[in-house]
Amino acid sequence: MKTPPSSEKELIQRARDIAGLSFGELAQVAQMKVPESLKYDKGWVGQLLEWHLGATAGSKPIQDFPELGIELKSIPIGYNGKPLESTFVCVAPLTGVHGLTWEKSHIRNKLSRVLWLPVEGERDIPVTDRLVGSPLIWSPSKQEELQLKNDWEELMDLIALGKVNQITAHTGEILQIRPKAANSRVKTEAYGVTGQPIKTLPRGFYLRAAFTSYILQTYFI
Repeated sequence: MKTPPSSEKELIQRARDIAGLSFGELAQVAQMKVPESLKYDKGWVGQLLEWHLGATAGSKPIQDFPELGIELKSIPIGYNGKPLESTFVCVAPLTGVHGLTWEKSHIRNKLSRVLWLPVEGERDIPVTDRLVGSPLIWSPSKQEELQLKNDWEELMDLIALGKVNQITAHTGEILQIRPKAANSRVKTEAYGVTGQPIKTLPRGFYLRAAFTSYILQTYFI
C-alpha cells in the first residue's frame, strides 16, 4: 500500500493518475486477485482504490484519510453516466441515540469532505476491464447540508421512538436507512415502541442514487 498522501492536492493527483486505468491494471500493481463478480465481493473495489490512494482507515469508523479529513466513495456508473445504485455512507446507530445531534454525528463527519471516484459498473463489463473515472472533491453546500440534516433528524427520531422497523427505503428525501448485513441471521440490538430491547437487522445510511447523480452533474466542470 502507498504511504498516506500528505495533502488534499496530493490525494487528488493520485486519483487523477489512476483515472482511465482498468481494475485489472490496478490489481496487478497492488498484487490483488480480481474477483469474477462483485456480487460477494462488494468491498473489493474500495480496497483496491484505497491501496492506490494510500487510505489508512481500513474498517475503522473514521474518515478514510483522517489526517486530511476526507472520505473516499466510489460510485458505480452505468452507460448513461448515472449512478447504478445508492451509496453506503456508514452504519446507523440504533441504541444510545438520545441527545445525538447532526452536528456531532458520525455521518456528518463522513460527508464533510468526500473524494468521489466514479467507476464503470455495468454488469456485462468484466470486472477486470472496468475503468476508473475522473475524481471529484466535494463538500456539501449549506442547502445540501440542510437537506441531509432534515432527513437524518427524521430517521433518528423514528429510531429514538422505537420505530426502527417502520423505516422503509422511501423514508428520507436524499438520505435513507436500509438493512446492512451479510444475511438475515445477523441481528443487532435496538428498542421497540415501549422501550423494550429488541433484535433487528443492522442498518446503514445510504445516499440515494438521484442525489449522487445530482452531485456529479452539478460539480463536475
